[in-house]
Amino acid sequence: MSSETASTPAASPTLAADEFPTGVRRPRMEGRVVFVTGGTRGIGAAITRSFAEAGAVVAAGYSRGVEHAQQLLTQLHDHGVQASVHQGNVGLPDDCRRTVAEVIEEHGRLDVLVNNAGITIDKTVLKMTDEDWFKVIAVNLSGAFFLSQAVLPHMIERGSGRIINVASMIAEVGAIGQANYAASKSGLFGLTRTLAREACFALARAGKLTEDSIGITVNAVSPGYTDTEMLGTVPDKVIERIKAQIPVGRLGRPDEIARVVHFLASDYSSFITGQWWDVNGGQEM
Repeated sequence: MSSETASTPAASPTLAADEFPTGVRRPRMEGRVVFVTGGTRGIGAAITRSFAEAGAVVAAGYSRGVEHAQQLLTQLHDHGVQASVHQGNVGLPDDCRRTVAEVIEEHGRLDVLVNNAGITIDKTVLKMTDEDWFKVIAVNLSGAFFLSQAVLPHMIERGSGRIINVASMIAEVGAIGQANYAASKSGLFGLTRTLAREACFALARAGKLTEDSIGITVNAVSPGYTDTEMLGTVPDKVIERIKAQIPVGRLGRPDEIARVVHFLASDYSSFITGQWWDVNGGQEM
């Protein structure tokens, strides 16, 4: 990752999750390769498009929905973006290692890993099965671990990199019926801090942690309730009740989460690591 020239970016328009910016692309991340797991829908798709708009080479991971993934790939290619999609189950360690290897092989490098993939299986503790628990933990927490483990040697060899874990406000406040989800996302906090320390330690041992180094940083973004298809089945009266609990009075937008992820992936964030960034309209204050 090379240093960027500071500039004042133009205000970004509000975009729907399936829209692509139509203005001039700003090549702030020209040549960087970004892998976004769960990168073809919702917040993940917004993150993918945000990096593409900034000139990055984007690789989007997905588990299901081949046709949807191909539509996104076509859209990116139509806008002149170098991109690829990679199918796999991040709950399986071998798939994590394979997809990381695929991205590096296809694009020659991997600068930014965004661990965004996640699932929910909502049931109260008394009704939750063993499979309900282990499946959510495997995808939401173990997947982030195995993907990070797979990419770290490459980043250490290059002397730079960014890992960003997408957590959730539910990890901080809890929610009835989401013990597995809350535990998995809360676990990302400890994983983020430990990975951040170990990345710096490994760079120092390799003699690549210098005064002018942008290094390897690991951070987490914790979205609140965001207007994605995951909320599509929630009744309107429940959505209104949720909005009433948010000081800014509305749901978050996927592109608002993407902008924070984008900043943490940039050279400007090189003195920030091991941190947990809340993006929830003030709901957990």
